[in-house]
Amino acid sequence: MARKPDTRILLGHGGGGRMTGRLIREMILPKLDRGQLGALPDSVVLSGLGAAIAYTTDSFVVSPIFFPGGDIGSLAVHGTCNDLACSAARPLFLSLGLILEEGFPMDQLETILRSISRAADEAGVEIVTGDTKVVPKGSADGIFINTSGIGQINGSVRPSPEKIAETDLILVSGPVGNHGMAVMLSRAEFSFDFDLKSDSASVWPVVERLMELGDGLRFLRDPTRGGLAATLNEIAHMTGKEIRVDEAAIPLDESVSSASEILGIDPLQAANEGKIIAVIASDKGQEALDLLKECPIARGASIIGEITSTNLSRVVMTTRIGGSRVVSEPSGELLPRIC
Repeated sequence: MARKPDTRILLGHGGGGRMTGRLIREMILPKLDRGQLGALPDSVVLSGLGAAIAYTTDSFVVSPIFFPGGDIGSLAVHGTCNDLACSAARPLFLSLGLILEEGFPMDQLETILRSISRAADEAGVEIVTGDTKVVPKGSADGIFINTSGIGQINGSVRPSPEKIAETDLILVSGPVGNHGMAVMLSRAEFSFDFDLKSDSASVWPVVERLMELGDGLRFLRDPTRGGLAATLNEIAHMTGKEIRVDEAAIPLDESVSSASEILGIDPLQAANEGKIIAVIASDKGQEALDLLKECPIARGASIIGEITSTNLSRVVMTTRIGGSRVVSEPSGELLPRIC
């Protein structure tokens, strides 16, 4: 049956899954792509500026603005720094755009600004420009933040989907789903008591270590909206290859696993804000894990699968009981305003 064209923006268009991809491919790219945008990188490597420079931008509308393990301020810094890191660029400079709703508590703004300052110091970036707008009460939801970032690429390591080859391995830098589940459980409608925090953090230390693999580091992506499932499907579609993952090898905190069972949510589709998915050469697996041993935010890093030789553009999971199932691309919005 032919799909009816979308006539209005729905929350699912912001979920990072199939609807988001359709909006980008069918509405945005045909009008705006002049050569570089169509590759949909986390950040773009600018040409003609001498040194290799990466540039990116992101907007943050998370609800609630304070959640276990972070807030909208630290999230805005980490999210943009991580997009730069996925291009192997050391984050250096950020812009900061604040959209504030009339009546927003000044003490909450001060807390968020302190969080931004602390996150920027930890990530080694400097806020160098910014803008502040205040909109009438009812025109926003407290505070929205936009951050743009510039990073510098040193050395010859250039991860890209074109470098992904058959038998390459899939590495995830730690337990998945923590950010999405932490925000979800922070919502007023949930009253479960779990010791669960967002994983929001700068992943540059992880990327910097993996860059020691040289050409053995093929590709990087941070699995934010849509989680691990969306990112693996994105890689499968970009390469036209099949990805095989082992359910038993996917790191998952017990608290995330328990909350997922109660809420009936697939933790592989829950957002992450401090994790990296890396595609690495088949003979570099153990070396990659050894490099990450002393990296605190790579706690629980694991090789979870490989690129196979079949050209099916899909993700297949070997389950704990030895069966197989296709890991579907998330459709719609698992939870709106997760970042």
